[in-house]
Amino acid sequence: MGTRALHHASALQIAAAIRDGETSAAEMLEVFIDRTERLNPAINAVIATDHAAAREAAAGLDQLNRRGYRLGPFHGVPMTVKESYNVTGLQTTWGDTDYIGNIATADAVVVERIKRQGAVVFGKTNVPLNLTDWQSYNGVYGSTGNPWNPERTPGGSSGGSAAADGAGVRLRHRRLHPQPGTLLRCLRAQADLGHRAPARPWQGGVEPAERRGRLRPAGPFRR
Repeated sequence: MGTRALHHASALQIAAAIRDGETSAAEMLEVFIDRTERLNPAINAVIATDHAAAREAAAGLDQLNRRGYRLGPFHGVPMTVKESYNVTGLQTTWGDTDYIGNIATADAVVVERIKRQGAVVFGKTNVPLNLTDWQSYNGVYGSTGNPWNPERTPGGSSGGSAAADGAGVRLRHRRLHPQPGTLLRCLRAQADLGHRAPARPWQGGVEPAERRGRLRPAGPFRR
């Protein structure tokens, strides 16, 4: 499987290809950066990137791989995370204009953990205001379009996640579970995607006071 064909492969397939020398973390990162730059303008799914930090991380992971060391099952795999999660050096707003300029000084716990397992986080994806809608519009980043028809919504609150996955501009994504009581199937129906959301407490990001302490599961999007 060529490097270019791997953008629709699974995270573990990408990791295996990197491990076996068929490609590298740096090469795969450039594939997804290129796809994001070409495809994202039409859908506005990826709303923040840090290519410099991602390239530095990928280069370090490739050095480890050449020496026979791997951090974990996602060694070298490019990923994005939902805007609501803190990523060092990037803004976290939950789509709320009051939080413009809120630059994270540390990674959220879930981001720290996936990096510890070898993931290369290169950007963040769009959300509705405070993650409380079935579409993905907010006053900070604007609207995200469905990759099958940009004039339609990809759903929410992980609309940016769903749109990016459908367009193949990133590989695997960490996301928050929808609000209690909302329909899990809303994302699948609108973006034609499956998902998996293992339950674990929410940690990291700008959590509105009235919702603090609730369960916030995090898990990967997948095709």
